[in-house]
Amino acid sequence: MTKIAIVGIGAVGGYFGGKLAKHYENSDQIEVYFIARGENEKSIKLNGLRVETTRGNFIAYPRKISSDPSSIGVVDILIACTKNYDIEQTILQLKPCITKDSIILPLLNGVEGYDLIKNILPANDVLNGCVYLVSQLVEPGFVRETGKLEQLYFGSSTIQHKKLLELESIFVNANIRAAISPDIQETTWCKFIFISTLATITSYLNTSIGEIISDEISKDQLLTLLTEIKMVAETIQISLPADILKRIVDKLEGLPFDTTSSMYIDFHKGNSTELESLTGYIVRLGKKLNIPTPTYNLMYDELKIRDFQKS
Repeated sequence: MTKIAIVGIGAVGGYFGGKLAKHYENSDQIEVYFIARGENEKSIKLNGLRVETTRGNFIAYPRKISSDPSSIGVVDILIACTKNYDIEQTILQLKPCITKDSIILPLLNGVEGYDLIKNILPANDVLNGCVYLVSQLVEPGFVRETGKLEQLYFGSSTIQHKKLLELESIFVNANIRAAISPDIQETTWCKFIFISTLATITSYLNTSIGEIISDEISKDQLLTLLTEIKMVAETIQISLPADILKRIVDKLEGLPFDTTSSMYIDFHKGNSTELESLTGYIVRLGKKLNIPTPTYNLMYDELKIRDFQKS
């Protein structure tokens, strides 16, 4: 029996966790558990997790949902879908679920998740992972996917390939578009360049990506952000495709017109934001490397003021 727990049943965890729970609901080989709290936990306990997607809708019922890790017990695979700023505290709280044999897969927006988890769990197999997905936790117990952009990548240079193949099979059998990346560092940085620029510019300009791309001035700002972050990545010797900027622009142009970002939504709702891990990280790294990032600096400084004002 393989026991899987998903922590962070929001836009990402709710979508992928929902697909896993739905497919393996009656399985005698795989059990899927949700770790959640508050109204989300209450709603899913009462009504299941409602998931609306561009490919169909369903309601998923995990084997169990709880805010108490000790009631879940030890798991074989822990999929962490929290915000970057919560990951260290979350892993510490989940130690009742983790032994040295537990595999940890973070699906976060930033590029620091692996190192943060590995520092806490040095003996564990920790994968690197990233997703492309446009989704939202509309309300407790209800996730909506709208972007037709589902893709999950994961990988490791240290873990047995057999383990990676087994995990890939679990995802693919649940109708999740998942793949092992042969160079997961490159893959996660390509995603980070995408999400960092999307989150930064939609939050700074307070509008959708469609509005940004259709306006010449704001599109130029987007292209400048992309150039700056690419320079930072190349300076730390991240291998990137030669046409990375074109790929990302094409992907952004392919999004629904009114797409924003989770950081944009958090600013509007007055929630904590991932400003430090998505925007500030590049500002700090650029400064450390002596790589100029003036557009990132400008937007970060303004967003930091807004972040402070809403708190």
